[in-house]
Amino acid sequence: MTVPMKILIADDSRVMRQIVTRTLRQAGYDGHDLVEAADGQQAYDAVVNDNPDLVLSDWNMPEMTGIEVLRRLRATGMQVPFGFVTSEGTPEMRNAAEEAGALFLVTKPFTAEAFRDVLDPILG
Repeated sequence: MTVPMKILIADDSRVMRQIVTRTLRQAGYDGHDLVEAADGQQAYDAVVNDNPDLVLSDWNMPEMTGIEVLRRLRATGMQVPFGFVTSEGTPEMRNAAEEAGALFLVTKPFTAEAFRDVLDPILG
């Protein structure tokens, strides 16, 4: 059994946060501590205050977009593993995510297998 990790799920849609949670469980990550943020500011504050092991963030959120959250975290020196779960994955967005330091970008609708592909290397 691996050590439980704290995973922050940031999405302004409560339903989408539930879907991400369910998909993580289907992918075999049910032993982890899943915490939620409903907008970009909450996500940023949660990383600063709760020090999660991984952030799964939507791109378009109120208060601060996911990419703004990532850029602010990196600007303060926080290197938390960060990935996007978003409805659009244009080449421009993928480039911006990569340049900002994101590890992956998974587009909706996603599968448990898609999560395993990007998370196994991170969560072991």
